[in-house]
Amino acid sequence: MPLLRLPDPFDFQLSTERFRAFGPDLSNLWQDGALHRAVGKREVRITEARGGVRVEPLDAETRPVVRKLLGAEFELEPFYAWAKRDPVLRALTKRLAGLRPPISPEPFESLVTSITAQQVSLHAAFAIRNRLIERFGRRVGRAYAFPTAQRLRRATHDELLLLGFSNRKAEYVRGLAESKLDLAGLAALPDEEVKERLVAIRGLGEWTADWFLARHLARPTAWPAGDLALRKAVVAFYPEAVDVRAFGDRFAPFQNLTAHYLLVGLRVAPL
Repeated sequence: MPLLRLPDPFDFQLSTERFRAFGPDLSNLWQDGALHRAVGKREVRITEARGGVRVEPLDAETRPVVRKLLGAEFELEPFYAWAKRDPVLRALTKRLAGLRPPISPEPFESLVTSITAQQVSLHAAFAIRNRLIERFGRRVGRAYAFPTAQRLRRATHDELLLLGFSNRKAEYVRGLAESKLDLAGLAALPDEEVKERLVAIRGLGEWTADWFLARHLARPTAWPAGDLALRKAVVAFYPEAVDVRAFGDRFAPFQNLTAHYLLVGLRVAPL
């Protein structure tokens, strides 16, 4: 199986922990020690290897998807050097050395996933998301391709309700699918303009826009301060934090990586 080299440091188990933490994820399926994802019309199987990961098949189509999925865009060494000045992050970066936060390769998938997770637990969100994927996605081997905007434009309101979406979330998903916004083109815009264009779509608020910046565009200073889990993690590690959004300034210019290390740290490596 071909080797895809990834920047050091890299820990495969830590970097894929999110795909196991909240139950199965049909579009990023962890099974038998491997991560499976549909890329185009093919299933890609990703396994741990020295110096990176083994990927089958590995070619010009699958390589960029796997690199993004496994957080290759993040620069960990500058973050680790900077984190030494903060006792909490110094300890977390040692315990979680090699954690590369997974990034959603597709912008539409990222936004629909965020809508699904609004105001519910992540376990509930994953269950609803999986029902959406199974109903409207396309099975490719063991994993499923996430439903396209074109496919979800044909989904009825009642069909989404049967999957567990609320009335409003069903409207938001269908509205996003019908939107004319060039989601791929957002990658070329600065953070604030990305947020402005996203929040103009009904159902996409600041929380969703912040996570899009963090988990799809991998923007270094993205800080989803409105996220309940992040708020819990910040207060757990920094009891003095009163205003979590303002407290994020403390972590500039590495707010995004800090957020992920605090979230994973609270789950698997509490101090």
